[in-house]
Amino acid sequence: MPTLPEKDQQIIQAHAQLIVAVVKACQNRDLLPQLEPILESARQNGWEDLVKIIRAILKGNRETGLVAGLDEEDTVIIQAILRGLQDAATLPDPMAASDPTMAAPGLAHMIHAAETGDANALQLIATIAEQMTRTPGDMGRLGKAVSRMVHGERNTDRLCEGMDARGEKLVLDILEELNKLRVH
Repeated sequence: MPTLPEKDQQIIQAHAQLIVAVVKACQNRDLLPQLEPILESARQNGWEDLVKIIRAILKGNRETGLVAGLDEEDTVIIQAILRGLQDAATLPDPMAASDPTMAAPGLAHMIHAAETGDANALQLIATIAEQMTRTPGDMGRLGKAVSRMVHGERNTDRLCEGMDARGEKLVLDILEELNKLRVH
């Protein structure tokens, strides 16, 4: 995935399990029952368009035009699935941790999209922040900071409270990316 933009790589890694599960189910129909609850959960969480296209892929549709009308994140996910069907070497490792250098731009884009009214981005960033807050240490504090950023908090002292130097750096990097997005 090194030739893809950082934001796309972050989206792909965040959805690696779904992407790999869809590709495997396309290749082995016996895996469809395991995929169904994941798709139903995604549909219930507002990802109807994504699930509709995934179901078309599961039925054999491989046209690149499938992404027409999808938002940016859904488009990246569908393109990763289609690439994975053509070349398994392009699939993300669902067990790999996301690259921390890509975390700031990816999170900043999701926060910005959520702030500007993108309901899918709001749902996704809320889910990510919630999962992070369940983790002890800086990850949990970062989850709280991300949630505060979605609600407009920009005070670095409040956002970085209790974090070590690495956590503070990530928060500052996210804020820097958010500032760049506001300029554009």
